[in-house]
Amino acid sequence: MKIAMLAYRGSMRSGGLGIYIRDLTRELAEQGHDIDLYVGPPYPDPLPWVRVMRIHNEQFWDQRFTRSVRAPLPKPPRTPWSILRPLNFFELCVSRFGFLPEPFAFSLRAARKVIREIRSGTHYDLVHDVQTLGYGLLWLRALGLPAVATIHHPLTIDRRFSLARDRSFKERKGTLTFYPVRTQARVARRIEALITSSEASVLELMTGFGVLRSRIHNVANGVELPAQHPPRRRNRRPVLLFMGRTRDPNKGLEHLVRALAQLPGDVSLRVLDEPLTRGEIRLHDLIVDAKLQDRISFEGKLPRADLEALLGQVDVVVVPSLFEGFGLPAVEALAAGTPLVATRAGALPEVVALAGCGTLVAAGDPTALAQGIRHTLANWDVAHAAAISSRHRIEQAFSWSRVAERTARVYREVLDATRGRRREP
Repeated sequence: MKIAMLAYRGSMRSGGLGIYIRDLTRELAEQGHDIDLYVGPPYPDPLPWVRVMRIHNEQFWDQRFTRSVRAPLPKPPRTPWSILRPLNFFELCVSRFGFLPEPFAFSLRAARKVIREIRSGTHYDLVHDVQTLGYGLLWLRALGLPAVATIHHPLTIDRRFSLARDRSFKERKGTLTFYPVRTQARVARRIEALITSSEASVLELMTGFGVLRSRIHNVANGVELPAQHPPRRRNRRPVLLFMGRTRDPNKGLEHLVRALAQLPGDVSLRVLDEPLTRGEIRLHDLIVDAKLQDRISFEGKLPRADLEALLGQVDVVVVPSLFEGFGLPAVEALAAGTPLVATRAGALPEVVALAGCGTLVAAGDPTALAQGIRHTLANWDVAHAAAISSRHRIEQAFSWSRVAERTARVYREVLDATRGRRREP
């Protein structure tokens, strides 16, 4: 099949979106499919197996707190007057009021470029949008291209947790302004199919976006599995590992810090994210008040080889999230043979059930989290052996080749269902 894939950001360092498009396109290409990737900045590393079509924008959202008058002006070789182009001017204005215009504007720019390619003679079987869900996708569908979209979890979840932590009317207004929930829901209900990674996300798409169950396909999520480490002994001074964004309260680091305060003093925590910033005063104060500064280290993002080595050195990986559309750290931990403690949140119970091991505790409960960690450390040899034995099940469920096969199956189902009513764009 010939696929036009759309992703409004492509860098592997800007989150799971870049990793998803890199690994999925590689596997689809190996299985014989031809993909043109329409992608916005920050752009991905070289992807020689696809044709990359860069969709430029001025990234006004990233400059919204910059006070310099010259900061928003387009950089050479573009002229300052290009700021007056309709989509550029729209993005500049609405970003200053707290809206996130990037997905909407990208979808229109990408649709326009896809149409140019079609006019030049390129034939696409369908469009696969990844997490954008802008109105440009409906434009392409109206022109005759079947459309599917990947949504790992709908923005209704992020908005719900953001509202729960907001402490003022201004913060709540900012939350309601920021998330383009209505736009994404409208688009999601009108395209041929949605692809997601767990039954928890299926339920959220049905309740949050109002999409029919028959149009949602759970293909799981692919994982670049780490090397499996040989059997080993527990560290004399136990080491916990947290992999996630400290700025995202949905990841539950605050609850893990409170749980650490209830554990013996020889237990330490390594956090794979950047050190706390001024915007995270609450978490910083919590660490200081609990006198945990010497037991918690923030170590930034690690290269892949260093991460795989670290997974073979720590005693327990902890995933204290309040919701997960998939739960990548949980899969990586068990695949490496490292015991896991996770919350019963979102897709994490599904991941643990498929792997056949791991300890689950209540979400948002530091005491339950501390008890789960304490129990896992006390029975570490058993938990370690179970994690090692789970490798084969994890490979069967979450390898990228299997996920690509399931994704291509969705493509074929959509093409079969639209064959009788489809027209050439």
